[in-house]
Amino acid sequence: MSKETKNSVTFVLREPNSKTEQPISLIQRFNNDRIKISTGVKVLPAHWDIKKNRVRNVVAATGKDSINAFLSRIETEAKRLFIDLQTSQTLSKETLKAGLLEIVRPEPPKPAPTEPGLFTFIREFIRNAPERENPVTDQKISAETIQKYKTVFAVLQDFATIYRRPLDFDTIDLKFYNDFKGYLTNEKRFAHNTIGKYIRTLKTFLNDATAEGVNTKLDYKSLHFKTLKEESENIYLNAEELQSLADYDLSENTRLEKVRDLFLVGCWTGLRFSDLVTLRPSMIDAKGLIRMPMQKTKGKVVIPCHPTVKAIFERYDGELPRAISNQKMNNYIKEVCRLTGLNDSVSKSMTIAGQQITKTFEKWELVSTHTARRSFATNAYWMRIPTVTIMKLTGHKTESNFLKYIKLSGEEHAQIIADAWENQSRPFFAIAN
Repeated sequence: MSKETKNSVTFVLREPNSKTEQPISLIQRFNNDRIKISTGVKVLPAHWDIKKNRVRNVVAATGKDSINAFLSRIETEAKRLFIDLQTSQTLSKETLKAGLLEIVRPEPPKPAPTEPGLFTFIREFIRNAPERENPVTDQKISAETIQKYKTVFAVLQDFATIYRRPLDFDTIDLKFYNDFKGYLTNEKRFAHNTIGKYIRTLKTFLNDATAEGVNTKLDYKSLHFKTLKEESENIYLNAEELQSLADYDLSENTRLEKVRDLFLVGCWTGLRFSDLVTLRPSMIDAKGLIRMPMQKTKGKVVIPCHPTVKAIFERYDGELPRAISNQKMNNYIKEVCRLTGLNDSVSKSMTIAGQQITKTFEKWELVSTHTARRSFATNAYWMRIPTVTIMKLTGHKTESNFLKYIKLSGEEHAQIIADAWENQSRPFFAIAN
């Protein structure tokens, strides 16, 4: 009985431990031998999944979708070739190699095609971003914002590899908008608000290109070329929950204790994380008022120093705990809230991949640094402090933006009305005798 001829196709890198891009080769097993043919494409080893034989699904791996599609195609055709040769009894190392060469069709290197003007502009925009200033706040562009630019650009490049139209300034129209939105929805399976952020960032690129006279096509300013946005069902921590955080003994875990204390300062000042990390004792005057400029708006705020904030300053000898990255802060404060028992079930509805879904979380899972600012605004509102007064402390310019921070439930709003009636000497709807 003849030995079965195996049909095995894999892909390998020339130097899998290298720090530079490496050629991807096709390996076709043939009995105890193998045929190796270069595919003509390269990838960074750090972006290569050895087990799956494909480029990893990471943002930094530019062109991953087109490369993986190419590898899948030639793998399928290589296996089909093997079976056809075997069926026709013409299978040999020579015939197999010749057929594989026809599939891969290696060609002499061609000059790199000229990059679309849109991509050249975005690349230069990102390169100069560290030296740019926000036209509204006159502040330098943050590292977080620059990373957002890079992420959106990478996804735009991936989309261009599968888009049926050339992608450039002159094709950024309503058809592109619908196609790109569909790609983000169905292929990337992004949430509704995430898609909105991608569209908003693309508009940032286009606005700058238009201002510089590079772009003259203004379809992106159409009302139909809109930034998607749905109301986020975010949480806040009420005064009792904040007190339970403050009372929890974390003396044996200074890492979490410092994060908890910094978070509580945010909850009782309403400061953004970017402002919180710059708060210094010198910004507190003799009356116990915090006076400081705001990073985002350049405006100045005056905030009374809550007893909890005073106690935290005293605990650290007049200083605040050293700030850590926003991402680490988010992870650690979740850990703190889990330890303190913030495990009520919270349902959150959102649109993901075009479908309305509802997920249930334990409350601690939804806590982030921005929860502190929402908690300050909502608790102040709950205490019946006038809206205009709270806005002076949070730095909001419009009531509509401020009210997005108020996260009271329907029952809590009803309680405010009930309390107001209770405090009236006679109900406002009473008829005078």
